[in-house]
Amino acid sequence: MDARQHFPALEREVYGKPLVYFDNAATSQRPRSVLELQQKLSVEACGNIHRALHRLAADATEAYEAGREAARAFIGAPARENLILTSGTTAAINLVASCFCQKFVGSGDQVVVSEAEHHSNIVPWQLACERAGARIAVLPVDEDGELSPEGLEAMLRDAGGRIKLVAVAHISNVLGIINPVKEIVTVAHRYGVPVLVDGAQGILHERVDVQALDCDFYVFSGHKIYAPTGIGVLYGKRELLEAMPPYMGGGEMIETVSFEKTSFAPLPLKFEAGTPNFVAGACLKPALELAGEMMQDAELQNNQEAMKNFLQEELSRIEGLRLYGTPADPARKVPLLSFSVEGAHAADLAQILDKMGMAVRSGQLCAEPLLRRYGQTAILRASLAPYNTLGECEIFIAALCRAIKMLR
Repeated sequence: MDARQHFPALEREVYGKPLVYFDNAATSQRPRSVLELQQKLSVEACGNIHRALHRLAADATEAYEAGREAARAFIGAPARENLILTSGTTAAINLVASCFCQKFVGSGDQVVVSEAEHHSNIVPWQLACERAGARIAVLPVDEDGELSPEGLEAMLRDAGGRIKLVAVAHISNVLGIINPVKEIVTVAHRYGVPVLVDGAQGILHERVDVQALDCDFYVFSGHKIYAPTGIGVLYGKRELLEAMPPYMGGGEMIETVSFEKTSFAPLPLKFEAGTPNFVAGACLKPALELAGEMMQDAELQNNQEAMKNFLQEELSRIEGLRLYGTPADPARKVPLLSFSVEGAHAADLAQILDKMGMAVRSGQLCAEPLLRRYGQTAILRASLAPYNTLGECEIFIAALCRAIKMLR
């Protein structure tokens, strides 16, 4: 399969040089099928969903619900009622943090997050715990970036029932390690504790089956997997979603309204107040269909492994370069590589690489506590998708070596 043909952005030049886009962990590029559907719906079906009886609204509703169904099938959720569409991973985590903690977390309780979390899987829990009189407990990573299910079990055992939820990334956006989420879920459930899995990175690199994983919540953003920005997915077990109060009040999430009392709509609308981003929601369908095709293409999967191995080997040869996220099992590393270079600031490297046509990410990567654990204030990240090539990796390494030489 020629994946690149689907993505017109990869054909452009930057500063007169072919674009090498290695910032996929931040946002993936969009395929023609998504771009075309965006245009079509914006012109032919720009009508508010679920409400009006006219044709435009009906067409928009049908397309939006087809996007929900595509997401449900992609992650193996049992029913549409388990799928809440949000504006992204951040909104989904904030929804769960607010509503779950309001219902189930009280004074003296704890929520466990790992040391390797994105800020979006730390701050919402801090805010919710502050309101409830609870606190955050941190599951640490070791020097290689690994999480320990045994360490989690010790925390759960010692907490005496005070831990009410565990929130952990499927794959760290800094370390690129596939975390042992299945084992973490099993351990947590042994103590009756539900688990939220942040799948912002996992959704692109792993085939997700939420029922096999048995997680209680799974969240991801469309823009990480070829859909537009402004759309995300929250999977939740039905009994928890039913028990949690609504996140926002407004139109569409109600059953009846009076000044004395309001009753709420059934799932999933209970958590979907207001007019959603129905065009982006509809675009989940072509985005996830293409993602599924690429995941099933053996040549593309082998190519990703080859790119990862090439970059790891070449980066390890560079004097003064330190890689972050080196699991004992190399198969648990995805083509997402973060590193620092002695004597060369990450921001300076990123700016020079940009002038060479390279799109990479630098800074704290929205993971300040993790960088602090490794004694860094900023690092550089190259994150690949199935449409990248080994040739681009070779160009990147040559450009990086040249940039380092310029700064030393």
